[in-house]
Amino acid sequence: MLNRRSNLIVADNSGAKSLVIIGIGRGSGRRFVALGDVVTCVVRGASPTGQVKDHEIVKAVIVRTKKEKGRADGSYIRFSENAAVLIDNANSPRATRIFGPIAQEVKSRGFAKIASMAKEVV
Repeated sequence: MLNRRSNLIVADNSGAKSLVIIGIGRGSGRRFVALGDVVTCVVRGASPTGQVKDHEIVKAVIVRTKKEKGRADGSYIRFSENAAVLIDNANSPRATRIFGPIAQEVKSRGFAKIASMAKEVV
């Protein structure tokens, strides 16, 4: 459960180091986002040789959150950090590698390409 101004770690090799959420999609009344949601972010710190530049506005999908998420089978999933993967306008990842585990909610939300690139889907 993340809000505007939340800091995210980048879980891909796009060149960005961290992200700050500046916009939450799907209407103005929405306050929080969870696993698999698309957010608008600004890049804070970027590698000079990366695909993205510092202070660039990008779209990202949330792949890990510290706040636990209940599943239909009664179990809960949570991670030790908040992380996201940068995507383009066609909802495909901008990078070529995904680091760390991702939640299976990301795959069920239609981001199968991100799930296939990740080493582990939890």
